[in-house]
Amino acid sequence: MSLLASVSLALLRLLPAEPAHTVTLRLLKSGLVPAGRPFHDPILASRLWGLDFPNPLGLAAGFDKNAEVPDAMLRQGLGFVEIGSVTPKPQPGNPRPRLFRLSADRAVINRLGFNNLGLDAAAAKLAARRHRPGIVGANLGKNKDQPDALADFAAGVRRLAPLADYLVINISSPNTPGLRALQGREPLQDLIDGVMAELPSGKPLLLKIAPDLTLEDRQDIAEIALMSGLSGLIVSNTTIERPQSLASPHAKETGGLSGQPLFVSATALLADMYRLTEGRLPLIGVGGIGSAEQAYAKIRAGASLLQLYSALIYGGPALIGQITLGLAQLLRRDGFTSLTAAIGADHRG
Repeated sequence: MSLLASVSLALLRLLPAEPAHTVTLRLLKSGLVPAGRPFHDPILASRLWGLDFPNPLGLAAGFDKNAEVPDAMLRQGLGFVEIGSVTPKPQPGNPRPRLFRLSADRAVINRLGFNNLGLDAAAAKLAARRHRPGIVGANLGKNKDQPDALADFAAGVRRLAPLADYLVINISSPNTPGLRALQGREPLQDLIDGVMAELPSGKPLLLKIAPDLTLEDRQDIAEIALMSGLSGLIVSNTTIERPQSLASPHAKETGGLSGQPLFVSATALLADMYRLTEGRLPLIGVGGIGSAEQAYAKIRAGASLLQLYSALIYGGPALIGQITLGLAQLLRRDGFTSLTAAIGADHRG
């Protein structure tokens, strides 16, 4: 990391978490954040859903809720970017403070509550970049005051399907009341059936799930995902659990915990979902990735693609190049000739 980048990160950390995030977005939009040092290695490339991913490392939803900086983040060396979560109507989210750094744990707690500018704003931004290179997905949410979840998700699909490379149904945030209840077997089946009816042919649709699932929930989700024609699962969102190892004074804040403490449980869930779906469904591994070794562990556990966010708060954009370079080295060390060949390797003995 350059001296300038190190100083910039240090200054941002002097700000409270949410204002620091706002400043980061403004810097990215202004072009003041230099592009990352390009790292291209064919061993990291893969093709999924008719899309060519130059590397498997993506940006998780939550960083760029309103599609303000997808191209700026792609220039940092990411293989893809996911914007959102986007709800049909703008909403302010929960009262502040609602975003907390747990620096001692390299973690974050948020209870943002799907704060975003709504579908119109996101659609305008995505339309403006429509013919630019780079894979950009859209994560869809529901408004807090909307009792009909299907109506909101269907509206999101209709509006953003022509503008995004893939879509995600997010029913796993802990910060919208009742949202996670949609992961139950019957409501989930009804929701996916209804959304699929709105989906244009060939458009990939993924489901983002919570880490706090019972074994029965996991089995039901796997079965429904395979039967319904979903294109993949994102495993997983933030957790409402609080590991005893947390050392930060913010550890007891309510909301979803992300970052390093989530790595072990999220990776175990990833491996379980790979097994339950018999390796037939592409999985995006999220949760606690902060190094090439952790990214590689997710691939071996069953991830076809990866996403990170919290680790960037502590490692900065230089972390992207460090992970992709290291991942390529680890693949070759173990005799793999492609990323695809390593997916689910731990399940093969």
